[in-house]
Amino acid sequence: MNSDPTPAPIKPRDWFALTGFLAASFAASAIGGLATASSVTTWFPTIAKPAWNPPSAVFAPVWTILYIFMSIAAWRVWRHRENPALRPAVRALLIAHFLQLILNTAWSLLFFGLRRPDLAFIDIVALLAALFWIQVRLSRIDRPAAMLWTPYLLWVTFATALNFSIWHLNQ
Repeated sequence: MNSDPTPAPIKPRDWFALTGFLAASFAASAIGGLATASSVTTWFPTIAKPAWNPPSAVFAPVWTILYIFMSIAAWRVWRHRENPALRPAVRALLIAHFLQLILNTAWSLLFFGLRRPDLAFIDIVALLAALFWIQVRLSRIDRPAAMLWTPYLLWVTFATALNFSIWHLNQ
């Protein structure tokens, strides 16, 4: 089902769509950030973490890059919407993209907002499953989009292990 990675010449409206995908991603980030802000300086420093927990300074730049990459990947898929053969797959992928943003945001609310690594772990496992599902389908529609998605999938795989470790260290 692979299609041409560049579906059509980029039109001005395409740039507005990209802006929309970026806005959605960074809105999710902002909501998660609100839940995270107070716990990062109060609760999080007091809990046990594995030795391989990254320094706090790593998270903001990594997430900024990941939100940009996932937005561009979704935008690239969106640009295939006019191809009748790909339309159902594009629709499914875009729905999955917005659902994974909800799961992504929910993780911050659960982990930092409610201070519940156990519930956050359930959420991140669901997020990871969604990301794998998306990755497989992206590779069928738009390989560059799949490549952009890969760092996000890898980071959430790492974050899942980290979440699990923190949960078990603090039981």
